[in-house]
Amino acid sequence: MAQGKLLKSGQAVDQVKELHGLHLAERQDLDHLRRYWKGRQKLPAVIPVGTPGEVKVMARSSRVNIMSIVINSLVQATYVDGYRAKGDAENQAVWNAWQANRMDARQSAIHRAAYAYGVSYAVVLPGDPEPIIRGVSPRTGTAIYGEDPDWPMWFLEKADNGLWKLLDDKATYFVQYEPDQSKPAEFIEAREHNLGVTPVIRYLDEHDLDDEDEISPEDGERYALTRGQVAPLMPLQDQIDLTTFALQIAQHYSGFRQRYIIGWTADNEAETLKVGAARVMALKSEDPEGNKDIKVGDFAQTDLRGFIESREATMRHVATLSQTPVHEVIGDLANPPAAEALVAIDGSRNRKVGERHSSLGESHEQTFSLVARAKNISVSDDAEVKWRDTSARAFTSTIEGLAMVAEKLQVPADQLWERIPDVTKPELDRWRESAQQESAFDRLTAALDRQGA
Repeated sequence: MAQGKLLKSGQAVDQVKELHGLHLAERQDLDHLRRYWKGRQKLPAVIPVGTPGEVKVMARSSRVNIMSIVINSLVQATYVDGYRAKGDAENQAVWNAWQANRMDARQSAIHRAAYAYGVSYAVVLPGDPEPIIRGVSPRTGTAIYGEDPDWPMWFLEKADNGLWKLLDDKATYFVQYEPDQSKPAEFIEAREHNLGVTPVIRYLDEHDLDDEDEISPEDGERYALTRGQVAPLMPLQDQIDLTTFALQIAQHYSGFRQRYIIGWTADNEAETLKVGAARVMALKSEDPEGNKDIKVGDFAQTDLRGFIESREATMRHVATLSQTPVHEVIGDLANPPAAEALVAIDGSRNRKVGERHSSLGESHEQTFSLVARAKNISVSDDAEVKWRDTSARAFTSTIEGLAMVAEKLQVPADQLWERIPDVTKPELDRWRESAQQESAFDRLTAALDRQGA
């Protein structure tokens, strides 16, 4: 269907129906990913049918989720803290829209979905007084791309109560469609946005040229997911669950020393409990001839260290494959190292975060450019976002390095302020405003001194 013209009601309904089938196919795989991400994956398949209830309880508690650790480690290191463009007025106008949409907090949801599923979206639409920016999960939104990899041809988003929103380069179309019911699809309305493109920006965890031509696994596995941080780690998550399940079974049934008595049987359950709790046992032989052939002993308890070490080895493997600091996955940091040592420990994760800054940063810059278009202003092509520095570098060494750059290389000090860790854009604005006021006062003082001379 050709783009460029506003769709008629029947065309919008047909397009929603067509994209709905693609959405359902994607949703099944994404739901599988989310269950692993949130620790609600299937119980270990080794549990036989008809097992006791206590075993099923132990199986449910054996799901030791590590996916959230890997994802949160990345999310907490990717935080947009500012936007730089040549024009101060345009820069501030675009940043005001970001602030008005509370994106300081909501950007994390876009990043988190991109890391978990491999992709997420942001939708920008005209609004009053500022354009509207909102994140969309791939579980509720499906984008179809053509020759232009930056802007989709169509975007279908699921709303509440059977309402679907279809976006193209002209408008947003609202269609009531519930395929499970006999009620026919109903066109509600169309709202033109006049942005010239389908106002949807794609955020990718990583760029893969073969992503759309993925091969199926040879073993016939239903899911052939490779995108995002969760999919590659699912086999290791299964290993951790199985090892934890075996550990719980071992410690429940044989993790303690069990005593046995040969040649004596209790008359009732109360007597059995009494003997089991006693420190000193006096037993009467059941032999009618009075032979004292009673033997008391115990079974050795199962050594649980092998299970624990096996689970920790798998977690270390997870840390290596995901480039996550091992102390974040295992929590084994008895003697915290100095800041310089933490820089070396976090080096692999920092390189991974740097790659994500490049990928997600381009998407954010595309979002800002669309916000500028919605406000009828333009921003320069070299505009870029500023990421908050979350690396484990010593504050003192960072300040000393910046001071040396300003002194030795003659870089203006105010251009280095934004590289100070944990400094926010509002603080930078206040510093620059104060510096300008002081500079103006110094010029006035110098002029009065010259007149007096």
